[in-house]
Amino acid sequence: MRSRNPVFSRRGFSRDNGYAGFNAAPQAGGPAVGAQQGNPYAQGATPYAQPAGNPYAQNPYAQQDVQYGAPQAPVTTAPGAMTMDDVVARTATTLGTVVVTAVLSWLLLPVDEANLGKSYGIAVGAGLVAMVLALVQSFKRRPAPALILSYAALEGVFLGVISSAVSTYIADGVVAQAVLGTMAVFAGVLVAYKAGWIRVNRRFYGFVMAAALGFVLLMAVNLLFTVFGGGDGLGFRSGALGIVFGVIGIILGACFLALDFKQVEDGIAYGAPREEAWLAAFGLTLTLVWIYMEFLRLLAILNSDD
Repeated sequence: MRSRNPVFSRRGFSRDNGYAGFNAAPQAGGPAVGAQQGNPYAQGATPYAQPAGNPYAQNPYAQQDVQYGAPQAPVTTAPGAMTMDDVVARTATTLGTVVVTAVLSWLLLPVDEANLGKSYGIAVGAGLVAMVLALVQSFKRRPAPALILSYAALEGVFLGVISSAVSTYIADGVVAQAVLGTMAVFAGVLVAYKAGWIRVNRRFYGFVMAAALGFVLLMAVNLLFTVFGGGDGLGFRSGALGIVFGVIGIILGACFLALDFKQVEDGIAYGAPREEAWLAAFGLTLTLVWIYMEFLRLLAILNSDD
């Protein structure tokens, strides 16, 4: 059963049958989609539902497998169904919004000593509102593009100010390194997933969710000790422990990417509605922001003078 926790549920394309595709899910390099019980768009929920067996056997919009020299048939897509182009376009729009607002906040919200407090206040406010919007979207049954883009814009403001402060006061160049690190993790996980080196199943999903829950709870406790006790709290975000937890955070982000890729693959294979591409873009954006922040924090610790 899929968790209703909006932070850890990793919105799949299944609404009622748990995480998308774990009953009979397609996997990169694996067989086609399995029986009807694994399809989150089963009869009554979608016009593209298929009988047991090959879900594309009697689909007039079926796409034939063209890998490894298989016979090629005319490739069509069910009207209104999500495609990879839809996912790419929505993800580019969402990430582009994050990048544009991050650059603008970097330029328009200076972090010199005279303006640092004001800029930090705006950044923290934007970050909190972005978190609320992300939670609202996570609880909604349907994607809201305006909500997702608003989240992206506010998240960009937060990232821009934080990145500018780290670059100014800790080490120049760490932002570029964090961006390159995030891109490298994305590319590496994508290659590993497509090659079949990462197998996303229920066990993988459960392990990642449990690890993420423990990680976030530890960070929350550390934050409380920092706020009310001062200093570095329990030390989970500084020194040697900070480096260890930074690496763990990046690894968790990589695991979330694999879950996101699985969601996209299943959504396309099951004929998810086109609007679900916004959920895919939302999930990928959340994950990439997570990885970037963990890289930035890790690099800040490695370059600090303490």
